Amino acid sequence: MTVIYANTVRSVGPEAASFLAERMLVTFGDQAPEELRDFCYALPPATSTGAISVGDALVLDGARYPITAIGDVAQKNLDALGHVTLVFDGAAEPRLSGAIHVSAQAALPTLRQGSTIAVESA
Repeated sequence: MTVIYANTVRSVGPEAASFLAERMLVTFGDQAPEELRDFCYALPPATSTGAISVGDALVLDGARYPITAIGDVAQKNLDALGHVTLVFDGAAEPRLSGAIHVSAQAALPTLRQGSTIAVESA
């Protein structure tokens, strides 16, 4: 496996975990609008080294989630803004153009400051 994106959570907004009830989590970089910062996992700037594809794996603190769908602007937003919506539903088609969908698993991740986020190629 080749790592094509790697980052570390800089901080966690006080309401970030609220999206887990919807089986989602949202990341954003320093450009996050003020009204969204409380709901995001903040990331420092990072850029992927290759295309993120269906079949690749999202790796959160070592837990692997196969990628099942990718929105049209998800990778562009992740690279430029640190922004992506991760959806844990296993969908084959993205609901949002900025979303990455991964396999639905019973246990959702609990990210905190210092948690690692990576994408590994298939």
